[in-house]
Amino acid sequence: MTSSLWSRRQVLVLGPGWMAVPAGGQAGPPAVELLRRGGVAVLLRHAATVAGVGDPPGFRPGDCRTQRNLSEQGREQSLRIGRWFGRYTLTPSAVRSSAWCRCVDTAKLAFGHHQPWPVLDSLFGNRGEAPRRRERMAQALRRLEPGRFEVWVTHQANIMALTGSAVAAGEGLVVQAGQAGTSAQVEVAARIGFEQG
Repeated sequence: MTSSLWSRRQVLVLGPGWMAVPAGGQAGPPAVELLRRGGVAVLLRHAATVAGVGDPPGFRPGDCRTQRNLSEQGREQSLRIGRWFGRYTLTPSAVRSSAWCRCVDTAKLAFGHHQPWPVLDSLFGNRGEAPRRRERMAQALRRLEPGRFEVWVTHQANIMALTGSAVAAGEGLVVQAGQAGTSAQVEVAARIGFEQG
């Protein structure tokens, strides 16, 4: 990520009732404290796209010309996400992404880099894969050490199938591995929305 993205100061509203203020107070909204504590990931839906659902006929992974891609609004939204993390001096230990271009572009604009992770590829039309992927995510969460967090950029269909929660484009859920003895393998600890204040 370029230094100009991290250094620009902007007040952001994070979900209902949360206001991010310029760094210095350091407290931040509850999600910030969860990320600083670590052992969690931000399950982030890609930013806003051009109109449509899923991908058009003839879609091919790796060929952005055949996909539903970020809109101009989505590109700016991705930059705002990156600025929010910079405001709180939060640096993910990894940024993993679906291979779909709208996810890759969200990750690159927000953080400057990404690692492809097939677990995050779209489940649209393939919900039967959800239990296996949920277990893979839970395993990855259990391996995260205190003080470390990751960002996982994925799709609405995946987030719904894995957590049961709907999110807006560019919104994130802080997730953690389910507690021992519970049926949930991935639990939602907090929600983060990135909107201009």
